[in-house]
Amino acid sequence: MATCSSDQSVKIWDLQDDGTWRCTANWKTHAGSVWKVTWAHPLYGQLIATCSFDRTAALWEETVGDGSSVAQSHWVKRTSMVDSRGSVSDVQFAPKHLGLQIVTTAADGVIRIYENIDQSNLSQWQLVHEISSKFAGCSCASWSQSRLLPQILAVGSYDEAPSTGKVVLFELVDQGRKWIKIETLNSITEPVHDLTFANTLGRSFHILAVAAKDLHIVSITPSVKRSSSASNLHSNQQSASLLTQPRAYDIRLLALLKDHQSTVWRVSWNITGTILASSGDDGYIRLWRSNFTSAWRCVAVIRGDGTLQTEGEGGGSSNRKLSNSETLDLSHNAQSQNFLSGFSLPKTASPALTFQKWSS
Repeated sequence: MATCSSDQSVKIWDLQDDGTWRCTANWKTHAGSVWKVTWAHPLYGQLIATCSFDRTAALWEETVGDGSSVAQSHWVKRTSMVDSRGSVSDVQFAPKHLGLQIVTTAADGVIRIYENIDQSNLSQWQLVHEISSKFAGCSCASWSQSRLLPQILAVGSYDEAPSTGKVVLFELVDQGRKWIKIETLNSITEPVHDLTFANTLGRSFHILAVAAKDLHIVSITPSVKRSSSASNLHSNQQSASLLTQPRAYDIRLLALLKDHQSTVWRVSWNITGTILASSGDDGYIRLWRSNFTSAWRCVAVIRGDGTLQTEGEGGGSSNRKLSNSETLDLSHNAQSQNFLSGFSLPKTASPALTFQKWSS
Protein backbone atom coordinates (compact mmCIF):
# COMPACT_ATOMS: atom_id res chain seq x y z
CA MET A 1 0.00 0.00 0.00
CA ALA A 2 1.22 3.51 -0.80
CA THR A 3 0.30 6.65 1.17
CA CYS A 4 0.97 10.31 0.45
CA SER A 5 0.59 13.40 2.60
CA SER A 6 1.08 17.12 2.93
CA ASP A 7 4.59 16.65 4.35
CA GLN A 8 5.73 16.10 0.72
CA SER A 9 6.50 12.42 1.31
CA VAL A 10 5.29 9.02 0.12
CA LYS A 11 5.41 5.85 2.19
CA ILE A 12 5.21 2.24 1.00
CA TRP A 13 3.71 -0.33 3.34
CA ASP A 14 3.98 -4.12 3.00
CA LEU A 15 1.49 -6.54 4.55
CA GLN A 16 3.27 -9.09 6.76
CA ASP A 17 2.36 -12.72 7.38
CA ASP A 18 1.07 -11.85 10.85
CA GLY A 19 -1.41 -9.31 9.41
CA THR A 20 0.51 -6.18 10.35
CA TRP A 21 1.70 -3.44 7.97
CA ARG A 22 5.39 -2.49 7.88
CA CYS A 23 6.75 0.69 6.29
CA THR A 24 9.42 -0.35 3.77
CA ALA A 25 10.08 3.02 2.11
CA ASN A 26 9.66 6.67 3.06
CA TRP A 27 11.01 9.50 0.94
CA LYS A 28 10.37 13.11 -0.06
CA THR A 29 8.82 13.18 -3.53
CA HIS A 30 7.86 16.80 -4.26
CA ALA A 31 8.39 20.39 -3.17
CA GLY A 32 4.75 20.74 -2.11
CA SER A 33 1.88 18.72 -0.67
CA VAL A 34 1.37 15.39 -2.46
CA TRP A 35 -2.29 15.03 -3.43
CA LYS A 36 -2.49 11.58 -5.04
CA VAL A 37 -0.46 8.39 -5.43
CA THR A 38 -1.48 5.53 -7.73
CA TRP A 39 -0.04 2.21 -8.90
CA ALA A 40 0.51 1.10 -12.49
CA HIS A 41 -0.62 -2.32 -13.65
CA PRO A 42 1.99 -4.93 -12.57
CA LEU A 43 2.47 -5.78 -16.26
CA TYR A 44 4.69 -2.70 -16.39
CA GLY A 45 6.61 -3.43 -13.18
CA GLN A 46 6.53 -1.81 -9.76
CA LEU A 47 5.61 1.74 -10.74
CA ILE A 48 3.77 4.50 -8.91
CA ALA A 49 2.82 7.99 -10.02
CA THR A 50 2.43 11.02 -7.75
CA CYS A 51 1.09 14.55 -8.21
CA SER A 52 1.60 17.63 -6.13
CA PHE A 53 0.85 21.24 -5.32
CA ASP A 54 4.27 22.05 -6.84
CA ARG A 55 2.67 21.79 -10.33
CA THR A 56 4.36 18.53 -11.26
CA ALA A 57 3.60 14.83 -11.52
CA ALA A 58 6.31 12.20 -11.18
CA LEU A 59 6.87 8.54 -12.03
CA TRP A 60 8.73 6.29 -9.58
CA GLU A 61 10.08 2.77 -10.02
CA GLU A 62 11.13 0.30 -7.35
CA THR A 63 14.67 -0.92 -7.94
CA VAL A 64 16.23 -4.17 -6.83
CA GLY A 65 18.74 -3.61 -4.04
CA ASP A 66 21.95 -5.43 -3.25
CA GLY A 67 20.22 -7.64 -0.70
CA SER A 68 21.92 -5.99 2.28
CA SER A 69 18.63 -4.62 3.63
CA VAL A 70 15.51 -6.70 3.30
CA ALA A 71 13.54 -4.26 5.43
CA GLN A 72 13.67 -1.31 3.05
CA SER A 73 12.87 -0.88 -0.64
CA HIS A 74 14.35 1.77 -2.90
CA TRP A 75 12.37 3.93 -5.32
CA VAL A 76 13.92 5.97 -8.13
CA LYS A 77 12.31 8.90 -9.99
CA ARG A 78 12.16 8.07 -13.70
CA THR A 79 10.53 11.23 -15.01
CA SER A 80 8.78 14.47 -14.02
CA MET A 81 5.87 15.98 -15.92
CA VAL A 82 6.18 19.75 -15.66
CA ASP A 83 3.73 21.14 -18.24
CA SER A 84 1.03 22.17 -15.78
CA ARG A 85 0.57 25.84 -14.90
CA GLY A 86 -1.23 25.05 -11.68
CA SER A 87 -1.38 22.51 -8.87
CA VAL A 88 -1.71 18.96 -10.27
CA SER A 89 -4.77 17.53 -8.54
CA ASP A 90 -4.91 13.97 -9.90
CA VAL A 91 -2.81 11.42 -11.76
CA GLN A 92 -4.07 8.10 -13.14
CA PHE A 93 -2.61 5.29 -15.25
CA ALA A 94 -4.58 4.15 -18.28
CA PRO A 95 -6.01 0.62 -18.45
CA LYS A 96 -3.31 -1.83 -19.49
CA HIS A 97 -4.81 -2.45 -22.96
CA LEU A 98 -4.11 1.21 -23.84
CA GLY A 99 -0.44 0.87 -23.03
CA LEU A 100 1.62 2.81 -20.53
CA GLN A 101 -0.18 6.16 -20.42
CA ILE A 102 -0.82 8.69 -17.65
CA VAL A 103 -3.52 11.35 -17.38
CA THR A 104 -3.18 14.38 -15.12
CA THR A 105 -5.68 17.06 -14.11
CA ALA A 106 -4.68 20.46 -12.79
CA ALA A 107 -5.85 23.79 -11.43
CA ASP A 108 -5.33 25.39 -14.85
CA GLY A 109 -8.33 23.41 -16.17
CA VAL A 110 -6.29 21.36 -18.67
CA ILE A 111 -6.24 17.56 -18.92
CA ARG A 112 -2.88 16.22 -20.11
CA ILE A 113 -2.18 12.71 -21.34
CA TYR A 114 1.37 11.38 -21.50
CA GLU A 115 2.57 8.21 -23.24
CA ASN A 116 5.72 6.19 -22.69
CA ILE A 117 7.65 6.12 -25.96
CA ASP A 118 9.91 3.19 -25.10
CA GLN A 119 8.88 0.78 -22.36
CA SER A 120 12.52 -0.21 -21.84
CA ASN A 121 13.28 3.42 -20.99
CA LEU A 122 10.85 4.83 -18.43
CA SER A 123 12.35 8.31 -18.68
CA GLN A 124 11.05 8.76 -22.24
CA TRP A 125 7.53 10.24 -22.10
CA GLN A 126 5.66 12.35 -24.62
CA LEU A 127 2.75 14.74 -24.10
CA VAL A 128 0.27 13.34 -26.65
CA HIS A 129 -2.96 15.15 -25.73
CA GLU A 130 -3.82 18.48 -24.12
CA ILE A 131 -7.56 18.86 -23.55
CA SER A 132 -9.23 22.03 -22.30
CA SER A 133 -12.03 21.24 -19.88
CA LYS A 134 -13.44 24.82 -19.81
CA PHE A 135 -13.41 24.52 -16.01
CA ALA A 136 -11.65 26.96 -13.71
CA GLY A 137 -9.88 23.92 -12.26
CA CYS A 138 -10.05 20.12 -12.53
CA SER A 139 -10.07 17.85 -9.48
CA CYS A 140 -10.03 14.27 -10.78
CA ALA A 141 -10.16 11.98 -13.81
CA SER A 142 -11.01 8.36 -14.56
CA TRP A 143 -10.53 6.09 -17.60
CA SER A 144 -13.29 3.74 -18.69
CA GLN A 145 -12.21 0.11 -18.32
CA SER A 146 -13.83 -1.74 -21.23
CA ARG A 147 -11.83 -3.09 -24.18
CA LEU A 148 -14.95 -3.38 -26.34
CA LEU A 149 -16.90 -0.22 -25.64
CA PRO A 150 -15.75 3.23 -26.80
CA GLN A 151 -12.93 4.62 -24.67
CA ILE A 152 -14.21 7.41 -22.41
CA LEU A 153 -12.43 9.78 -20.04
CA ALA A 154 -14.44 11.36 -17.22
CA VAL A 155 -13.18 14.58 -15.62
CA GLY A 156 -14.50 16.26 -12.48
CA SER A 157 -14.12 19.84 -11.28
CA TYR A 158 -14.03 21.62 -7.93
CA ASP A 159 -15.32 24.80 -9.58
CA GLU A 160 -17.90 26.31 -7.23
CA ALA A 161 -19.81 28.22 -9.89
CA PRO A 162 -23.50 27.44 -9.36
CA SER A 163 -25.83 25.79 -11.87
CA THR A 164 -23.10 24.30 -14.06
CA GLY A 165 -22.33 20.62 -14.54
CA LYS A 166 -19.14 19.52 -12.78
CA VAL A 167 -18.43 16.32 -14.75
CA VAL A 168 -17.41 16.26 -18.41
CA LEU A 169 -17.07 13.15 -20.60
CA PHE A 170 -14.63 12.82 -23.53
CA GLU A 171 -14.49 10.07 -26.15
CA LEU A 172 -11.38 8.89 -27.98
CA VAL A 173 -12.11 9.07 -31.74
CA ASP A 174 -10.29 9.18 -35.07
CA GLN A 175 -8.44 5.92 -34.33
CA GLY A 176 -7.02 7.21 -31.07
CA ARG A 177 -5.79 10.55 -32.35
CA LYS A 178 -8.32 12.90 -30.77
CA TRP A 179 -10.43 13.33 -27.62
CA ILE A 180 -13.86 14.89 -28.25
CA LYS A 181 -16.22 16.21 -25.59
CA ILE A 182 -19.44 14.20 -25.70
CA GLU A 183 -21.44 15.29 -22.66
CA THR A 184 -21.59 17.41 -19.52
CA LEU A 185 -23.43 15.88 -16.55
CA ASN A 186 -25.54 18.90 -15.65
CA SER A 187 -27.28 17.04 -12.81
CA ILE A 188 -24.06 17.20 -10.76
CA THR A 189 -23.59 20.85 -9.78
CA GLU A 190 -21.56 20.50 -6.57
CA PRO A 191 -17.74 20.33 -6.53
CA VAL A 192 -16.55 16.83 -7.43
CA HIS A 193 -13.88 15.20 -5.24
CA ASP A 194 -13.52 11.80 -6.92
CA LEU A 195 -14.97 9.66 -9.70
CA THR A 196 -14.25 6.20 -11.06
CA PHE A 197 -15.51 3.82 -13.73
CA ALA A 198 -16.52 0.26 -12.88
CA ASN A 199 -15.18 -2.73 -14.79
CA THR A 200 -17.78 -3.68 -17.40
CA LEU A 201 -17.29 -7.49 -17.51
CA GLY A 202 -19.81 -8.10 -20.28
CA ARG A 203 -22.04 -5.08 -19.78
CA SER A 204 -23.06 -3.07 -22.83
CA PHE A 205 -22.68 0.21 -20.95
CA HIS A 206 -20.31 2.07 -18.62
CA ILE A 207 -21.06 2.74 -14.95
CA LEU A 208 -19.54 5.82 -13.35
CA ALA A 209 -19.52 6.65 -9.63
CA VAL A 210 -19.10 10.31 -8.64
CA ALA A 211 -18.26 11.63 -5.16
CA ALA A 212 -19.58 15.14 -4.52
CA LYS A 213 -21.93 16.49 -1.88
CA ASP A 214 -23.76 13.17 -2.33
CA LEU A 215 -22.89 9.92 -4.11
CA HIS A 216 -24.03 9.68 -7.75
CA ILE A 217 -24.07 6.50 -9.87
CA VAL A 218 -24.50 7.06 -13.62
CA SER A 219 -24.86 4.70 -16.58
CA ILE A 220 -23.42 5.67 -19.98
CA THR A 221 -24.72 3.62 -22.91
CA PRO A 222 -23.18 4.17 -26.38
CA SER A 223 -25.35 4.18 -29.49
CA VAL A 224 -24.54 1.81 -32.34
CA LYS A 225 -24.34 4.68 -34.80
CA ARG A 226 -22.26 7.82 -34.68
CA SER A 227 -23.87 11.21 -35.18
CA SER A 228 -23.13 13.01 -38.46
CA SER A 229 -24.53 16.05 -40.22
CA ALA A 230 -22.97 15.10 -43.57
CA SER A 231 -25.75 12.80 -44.70
CA ASN A 232 -25.29 13.63 -48.37
CA LEU A 233 -21.66 12.53 -48.55
CA HIS A 234 -20.52 9.60 -50.60
CA SER A 235 -20.56 6.41 -48.51
CA ASN A 236 -16.76 6.06 -48.40
CA GLN A 237 -16.30 9.71 -47.52
CA GLN A 238 -19.04 9.45 -44.94
CA SER A 239 -17.42 6.42 -43.33
CA ALA A 240 -14.14 8.29 -43.00
CA SER A 241 -15.96 11.31 -41.60
CA LEU A 242 -17.87 9.26 -39.05
CA LEU A 243 -14.62 7.99 -37.54
CA THR A 244 -13.90 11.51 -36.34
CA GLN A 245 -17.36 11.99 -34.83
CA PRO A 246 -18.32 10.95 -31.28
CA ARG A 247 -21.15 8.50 -30.72
CA ALA A 248 -24.51 9.45 -29.29
CA TYR A 249 -24.93 8.35 -25.67
CA ASP A 250 -27.84 7.57 -23.39
CA ILE A 251 -26.84 8.84 -19.94
CA ARG A 252 -29.01 8.00 -16.96
CA LEU A 253 -28.76 8.61 -13.23
CA LEU A 254 -29.03 5.18 -11.62
CA ALA A 255 -28.85 6.35 -8.01
CA LEU A 256 -28.44 9.44 -5.86
CA LEU A 257 -27.32 8.20 -2.44
CA LYS A 258 -27.37 10.50 0.59
CA ASP A 259 -26.67 8.08 3.44
CA HIS A 260 -23.38 9.76 4.31
CA GLN A 261 -25.33 12.98 5.05
CA SER A 262 -22.07 14.81 4.42
CA THR A 263 -19.49 15.37 1.69
CA VAL A 264 -18.34 12.18 -0.06
CA TRP A 265 -14.58 12.14 -0.69
CA ARG A 266 -13.57 8.82 -2.25
CA VAL A 267 -15.20 6.05 -4.27
CA SER A 268 -13.82 2.67 -5.38
CA TRP A 269 -15.30 -0.36 -7.18
CA ASN A 270 -14.55 -4.02 -6.57
CA ILE A 271 -12.96 -5.99 -9.40
CA THR A 272 -16.30 -7.08 -10.91
CA GLY A 273 -17.87 -3.64 -10.75
CA THR A 274 -20.75 -4.89 -8.61
CA ILE A 275 -19.91 -3.39 -5.19
CA LEU A 276 -19.04 0.25 -4.64
CA ALA A 277 -17.22 1.61 -1.58
CA SER A 278 -17.50 5.26 -0.56
CA SER A 279 -16.05 7.35 2.28
CA GLY A 280 -17.31 10.66 3.59
CA ASP A 281 -17.02 13.30 6.26
CA ASP A 282 -19.28 11.20 8.51
CA GLY A 283 -16.27 8.95 9.24
CA TYR A 284 -17.76 5.81 7.66
CA ILE A 285 -16.96 3.58 4.70
CA ARG A 286 -20.19 2.40 3.08
CA LEU A 287 -20.57 -0.51 0.69
CA TRP A 288 -23.27 -0.35 -2.00
CA ARG A 289 -24.77 -2.98 -4.26
CA SER A 290 -27.56 -3.05 -6.84
CA ASN A 291 -30.36 -5.59 -6.32
CA PHE A 292 -32.42 -7.46 -8.92
CA THR A 293 -34.62 -4.38 -9.47
CA SER A 294 -31.51 -2.24 -10.19
CA ALA A 295 -32.02 -0.31 -6.95
CA TRP A 296 -28.82 0.57 -5.11
CA ARG A 297 -28.74 0.05 -1.35
CA CYS A 298 -26.15 0.11 1.41
CA VAL A 299 -25.13 -3.45 2.32
CA ALA A 300 -22.47 -2.71 4.95
CA VAL A 301 -21.02 0.12 7.01
CA ILE A 302 -17.46 0.15 8.33
CA ARG A 303 -16.57 2.50 11.19
CA GLY A 304 -13.24 4.24 11.49
CA ASP A 305 -12.30 2.00 14.45
CA GLY A 306 -12.72 -1.16 12.39
CA THR A 307 -16.23 -2.07 13.51
CA LEU A 308 -18.35 -3.64 10.79
CA GLN A 309 -22.02 -2.77 11.12
CA THR A 310 -24.45 -4.82 9.02
CA GLU A 311 -28.21 -4.87 8.83
CA GLY A 312 -29.88 -7.75 10.58
CA GLU A 313 -33.32 -9.20 10.23
CA GLY A 314 -36.19 -6.98 11.26
CA GLY A 315 -34.26 -3.79 10.64
CA GLY A 316 -31.84 -4.52 13.49
CA SER A 317 -28.11 -4.16 13.33
CA SER A 318 -25.08 -5.93 14.69
CA ASN A 319 -21.58 -4.65 15.37
CA ARG A 320 -18.43 -6.75 15.30
CA LYS A 321 -14.72 -6.31 14.73
CA LEU A 322 -13.16 -7.34 11.43
CA SER A 323 -10.65 -10.13 11.87
CA ASN A 324 -7.36 -10.13 9.98
CA SER A 325 -8.43 -13.11 7.90
CA GLU A 326 -11.90 -11.80 7.03
CA THR A 327 -12.33 -10.75 3.41
CA LEU A 328 -14.97 -8.78 1.57
CA ASP A 329 -15.65 -8.90 -2.15
CA LEU A 330 -13.84 -5.62 -2.65
CA SER A 331 -10.87 -5.91 -4.96
CA HIS A 332 -8.89 -3.28 -6.76
CA ASN A 333 -10.25 -1.80 -9.96
CA ALA A 334 -7.98 -1.15 -12.94
CA GLN A 335 -6.34 1.85 -11.35
CA SER A 336 -6.97 0.83 -7.71
CA GLN A 337 -7.75 4.28 -6.39
CA ASN A 338 -9.06 3.51 -2.91
CA PHE A 339 -11.67 5.06 -0.71
CA LEU A 340 -9.38 6.68 1.86
CA SER A 341 -7.69 9.89 0.77
CA GLY A 342 -4.00 9.45 0.19
CA PHE A 343 -4.07 5.66 -0.03
CA SER A 344 -3.47 3.41 -3.02
CA LEU A 345 -3.18 -0.36 -3.21
CA PRO A 346 -1.37 -2.14 -6.05
CA LYS A 347 -3.41 -4.37 -8.32
CA THR A 348 -2.94 -8.09 -7.69
CA ALA A 349 -4.44 -11.30 -8.95
CA SER A 350 -6.27 -11.87 -5.67
CA PRO A 351 -10.09 -11.59 -6.00
CA ALA A 352 -10.54 -10.15 -2.51
CA LEU A 353 -9.13 -7.37 -0.38
CA THR A 354 -8.47 -8.09 3.30
CA PHE A 355 -9.65 -5.31 5.60
CA GLN A 356 -7.47 -4.45 8.56
CA LYS A 357 -8.24 -2.20 11.52
CA TRP A 358 -7.23 1.30 10.40
CA SER A 359 -7.02 4.36 12.59
CA SER A 360 -8.73 7.39 11.09
